Amino acid sequence: MGFALCVQIAALSWILNTQYGLNIEEIGYVWLAGPVAGILGQVIIGAVSDNVWLWGGRRRPFIVIGGTIAALMILALPNLGLIQTALGVESIIGIAIAVALTLDLAINVSFNPARSIIADVTPLGDARTRGFTWMQTISGFFGVLAYLMGAFISNYFLIYSGAAIVLLFSLIPAFYIREPRHLSVPEEPEALNVQEALVPDVGIGVANNSTDWSSFLKICLAHGFTWVGVQTMFIYTFAYIKEVIMGFETTQDLSATQNDAIGFSIGVAFAILNTVGFLLPALVLTPIAERIGRVKTHAAAIAISALGYGLIVAFGTSVAAFYALMAVVGIGWAAVVSLPFAIMTEVVDQRRMGLMMGLFNLSVVLPQIVASNLGGFIEAAADKSMIFWISGGTLAVSALLWLLVKEQRSGTKEGALTQVH
Repeated sequence: MGFALCVQIAALSWILNTQYGLNIEEIGYVWLAGPVAGILGQVIIGAVSDNVWLWGGRRRPFIVIGGTIAALMILALPNLGLIQTALGVESIIGIAIAVALTLDLAINVSFNPARSIIADVTPLGDARTRGFTWMQTISGFFGVLAYLMGAFISNYFLIYSGAAIVLLFSLIPAFYIREPRHLSVPEEPEALNVQEALVPDVGIGVANNSTDWSSFLKICLAHGFTWVGVQTMFIYTFAYIKEVIMGFETTQDLSATQNDAIGFSIGVAFAILNTVGFLLPALVLTPIAERIGRVKTHAAAIAISALGYGLIVAFGTSVAAFYALMAVVGIGWAAVVSLPFAIMTEVVDQRRMGLMMGLFNLSVVLPQIVASNLGGFIEAAADKSMIFWISGGTLAVSALLWLLVKEQRSGTKEGALTQVH
């Protein structure tokens, strides 16, 4: 599913601008479809997946179904014109929105259960942090592969091969995961010994059958500001590369060679971002988090990314400088895709993980709606560096808000010992 998302990020804005001639504002409207789908998609699917058992799992059916639909919608991206002709629809934007909506809904249908299942099969504490960081290591590796395929071969090759990869890796691995049949644990942890309290088959360690709503909302607010900046980067970086680095007008018709050069730069930039994003969580962030805490580690990483965006504005006018500074931005991205999930899952009802993961996703999709509506503002801006002013500013606010979140350590072995005895 990480691969599917990266195909969308790498190819959607590029193909809408170069093949179909949409401007920045119109592309923003197309991207708006996805977050709208996610508002209901992840909440509903998360709640349903908490309470079903089908094909030997509660999360498995949604991973399989969502992956299949995502693969089909990826295939539709380069064929929007054919779909438009077949349906007799006048506007290509309507077709693009429909495909983007279905693709993002499919990704949401799969992403929520895929994340929830990590919490299902890992005990609270450092083990869960490692679970989410290794999830990102695997997902991030596939993301880098996607961007490199788009950069060094072509975005069209990425799209067609990506559809096959998304389909196979959604269908096959899902049937090798042993899901716990029951998500709840006994209400009285003193009746358990330490080893029983951390049994992976139960999936959640010491009992945590209620939600700390104050902490949950603080986490969502801090995460939301992060995603305004991150999504602004994902949607509009092509415009920065096209105008500031390449020197073209955003609406200017370019040759195939020039379009390929822009696509190459986008692919390499996001490949660098995701290389840092998949290497750091397990190798760097987890050891630091075990020493100083996940919240402080995450806040520091977000602050570094905010600085990286500011440096792009100041120095990122050449391809080489832009690539180097995307590596700096990748430090925060590595934290965004791993640590918040571990932090959030320890303050919510473990029996309602799918629902709470869906509610937490609102801190992603609502900011995405904000970012999608910035297209007209960025289109009118004389300097497309505005893109990274927005990204840097919102991440700076996010870093400060994360410092208001209280570190949860009750799920570690030490915490378990304290609660049991």
